[in-house]
Amino acid sequence: MKSLLTLSALLVVATAFGQWTEQKYENFSLVTTQPKGQTLGYSPSSGVKILTVDGLAFKDLNKNGTLDKYEDWRLPVDVRAKDLATKMSVPQIAGLMLYSGHQSIPGRVAGFGAATYNGKPFPESGALASDLSDQQKTFLTNDNLRHVLITSVESPEVAARWNNNMQALVEGLGLGIPANTSSDPRHGVVANTEYNLGSGGKISMWPESLGLAATFDPALVQKFGEIAASEYRALGIATALSPQIDLGTEPRWNRINGTFGEDPQLSADMARAYVDGFQTSKGSEEIKDGWGYHSVNAMVKHWPSGGPEEGGRDGHFAYGKFAVYPGNNFETQMIPFLKGAFNLSGKTKMAAAVMPYYTISFNQDKKYNENVGNGFSKYIVTDLLRKKYGYDGVVCTDWLITGDEGKTPDQFMGKSWGVEAMTIAQRHYKVIMAGVDQFGGNNLAGPILDAYQMGVKEHGEAFMRARFEESAVRLLKNIFRTGLFENPYLDIQTSKSTVGKPEFMTAGYEAQLKSLILLKNKNHVLPLKKNITVYVPKRTIPSGRDWWGNVSPERIEYPVNLNIVKKYFNVTEDPSKADVAIVVVKSPEGGVGYSKEDREKGGNGYVPISLQYGKYVATLAREKSIAAGDPVIDPTITNRSYKGKEVTASNVTDLKTILDTRAAMKDKPVIVVIQGNKPMVFAEFEKQVDGILYGFGVMDQAVMEIATGGAEPSALLPVQMPASMEAVETQQEDVPHDMKVHVDSEGNAYDFAFGLNWKGVINDKRVATYKKKSK
Repeated sequence: MKSLLTLSALLVVATAFGQWTEQKYENFSLVTTQPKGQTLGYSPSSGVKILTVDGLAFKDLNKNGTLDKYEDWRLPVDVRAKDLATKMSVPQIAGLMLYSGHQSIPGRVAGFGAATYNGKPFPESGALASDLSDQQKTFLTNDNLRHVLITSVESPEVAARWNNNMQALVEGLGLGIPANTSSDPRHGVVANTEYNLGSGGKISMWPESLGLAATFDPALVQKFGEIAASEYRALGIATALSPQIDLGTEPRWNRINGTFGEDPQLSADMARAYVDGFQTSKGSEEIKDGWGYHSVNAMVKHWPSGGPEEGGRDGHFAYGKFAVYPGNNFETQMIPFLKGAFNLSGKTKMAAAVMPYYTISFNQDKKYNENVGNGFSKYIVTDLLRKKYGYDGVVCTDWLITGDEGKTPDQFMGKSWGVEAMTIAQRHYKVIMAGVDQFGGNNLAGPILDAYQMGVKEHGEAFMRARFEESAVRLLKNIFRTGLFENPYLDIQTSKSTVGKPEFMTAGYEAQLKSLILLKNKNHVLPLKKNITVYVPKRTIPSGRDWWGNVSPERIEYPVNLNIVKKYFNVTEDPSKADVAIVVVKSPEGGVGYSKEDREKGGNGYVPISLQYGKYVATLAREKSIAAGDPVIDPTITNRSYKGKEVTASNVTDLKTILDTRAAMKDKPVIVVIQGNKPMVFAEFEKQVDGILYGFGVMDQAVMEIATGGAEPSALLPVQMPASMEAVETQQEDVPHDMKVHVDSEGNAYDFAFGLNWKGVINDKRVATYKKKSK
């Protein structure tokens, strides 16, 4: 990559050849063309040679001794991509249509993302962390896969070496097509789900998307995109599986924290800024039309918005396969795409790729009358996205939609919603004919080749060949535009110095400060004076089951790093000796909406999702669910209603901790700090406390800095906070701003765009802009 290549200790020799210079690095060579032209990187071990044409250097990727159009960096990307697509065999195109399962570097010993090295788990293999696993070698070589999703990496140095090893391997295969590595969001503080496994580690740390939205500052989000793109490219990542721009109109959905909230205009502005930041290259980094060596393809998700899940149940599981539209707001859900990600301010014009969500957009297909997952729907992908809205970028399925589902609705397996009875090959064929280009989470080319033969039988060889080339061109353009064909290699030292560099870390920390929302400040209790004595109660962390079904036992521990707290305060374990209490809790963890126990007792298995800590009985729930049905694992369940059933948040002890602390502190102030991941009901405790700070993915130090006045709170609510669970139950999943909101003891309504600073209620230009538009 042009911007990441510097003369370093790795330099072995520099040789001049007419108008270009070759520099040899650790495991690749770098060719710089003069007086103008592209910087080329290639591996001598791959068999690729340098061609000289008109005094300029080009890579002979297919080793035929001739400069082909796709090898000529002077030509437009469209010309190069079309030329290469015609040269590719059907198996090679099938490999290009694959997107790997989650790869950690090095591979895990067991479980999700497990891998082997020479047949052995990594610790027993003697392999280097940067070596390719057996599985990676197989899907790169045998299945022609060229799109790889990475999660956790041991270090930036290891990631860079791994990238160079992978690129050297694929450069020597066939037509020399480089690999396009991608990542789910990895700039958060914690990795706890399948779709943020790369978070944490040595990289700048920023708030979650809902926290970024709380800044109401698109310019900050664009700056994040620019910094994140620099770090991504230093890790060898050229595609971001983000931003998640589903409209967060269903407050119970467990992925709402990954959205930019429920407001269509704010979400659109944030989406536009995010994509512009990631995709735009400037100055010497730019190759053409805003694309270049700094660019990271943004794959926006999830078309046409996965937000309005019935009852808040998530589409990763069979119990959450339906998105519903009781308010007839299907078009509103698409605004962040149409007015944001597809309407950029920058020169790249629109997001490079789109991912449909798992969900069935229930009863929205008015042409073919199908209720199938969005990735299987010709109406959703071809008729709407491509034809009506003119999108011609890559469309990639969400991960594992062609796989078989589990035996029960709560198992994390395939997500073939609406086509459960089809074979795996038939599902691939349906996806292709729907207009999709790529299969997320599929390492094997076999089912795609089977689908090709199905198409040949139905439409003829010429038709299917043209259909495959159509997808190949779209996929190749994203590799060409980011400069990977010219140089996919990384300089190790530059990668080490770029990822997590101090100025990036500072920018992320400052964004965290700007994302913390002050909701309550009775009698101006905040900011607190430094070095007063505070009581921080321990938190009971309930036993639970993680994303993959692993069970963790209950434990009791401090919810914050006390060493950080002690930099600001004296800390006591005795409330009677404290000047103030700081209670750190998580927002209510009110379940996922499905209970195996309820099913075993003869119920339908469906239960409420609660946004309050205490027991909630769903007396106002629908008598009959809007959608239901699974022809394979639960054919007898035709109503997913949970009316009359009850649920208590697994972390109900957080409420007890708040109230017990209130009693122990008597008339002394109690400040509650909430580590939020979705909206919540405050009525259970708000009147008993003096201050409330609400954050979406921030570090302890940022909380302490705000609490002591080191920075003034400026964030605003990007979502409404409900007055009660009855307000949640009677809102409509697809409608923004439709809940009765909580009003606190100070008379403040916890509505969209509400927040406090030290003076009181914030009423600035941001509020005027977005609050007015939301009405």
